[in-house]
Formats: sequence, C-alpha cells, structure tokens
Amino acid sequence: MDLKTASALRRLRLVSGPEAISFLLLLLCSVLKRTTDFNAVPVMGAVHGFLFVLYVLFWADAWNRAKWPLKTAALYFVLSVLPTGGFFAERMLKREAESAVIASRARREGVVGA
Repeated sequence: MDLKTASALRRLRLVSGPEAISFLLLLLCSVLKRTTDFNAVPVMGAVHGFLFVLYVLFWADAWNRAKWPLKTAALYFVLSVLPTGGFFAERMLKREAESAVIASRARREGVVGA
C-alpha cells in the first residue's frame, strides 16, 4: 500500500468516529427538542452535516485509491448512514491499515513474494 492510499484510509478512519458521535448527538437533540424546550438541532445538524460531507469525500477518495470492490465500498457507505456504523467503520479501517503494514513489512523483509 502506497503512502497516498494509507493517508486516504487514515483520513476516513479519523472522521468515522466523530461522524458517528455527531449522528448520535443529533438524534439525542431531536428527542430533546420534542420533549423539552431545548433545541440544539440546528447546531448539531450543521455539525453532523459537515462531518458527513467530509466522510463521503474521504470515502470516495479511499475507494478510488484502495481499489475496493463495490461490495466493500458499499459497506463503508452504509455504515456512514447507520447511527453507530461509524464506530464499526473505524474499527474495520484500523484492522485494514494494520494488515497492510504487516504485509508491507513482510514484503520488505522478503518473507513473502507478494
């Protein structure tokens, strides 16, 4: 995995967690808006919208660079629209990055011929 691909996956991983948290907070603010006088939906909506747009941009970049099959790319996109999906995406991307580092070291040391 080259440096640009690793960077694209890292950016996607780093925005996954905050995007998931903002989604959960937006849901909480929606409930509070309907049950109390507290209305933070406009603020949390803007924050979540910004983070979601970043996620989609970073997802498209990672898909392009990592050459994911359609099934993998679709999975990461679906995870972005589920309330806790960003946490799962972050964990999966971390495992993918660790596997790439291990494979890179193995190739460099001549352990595998890949």
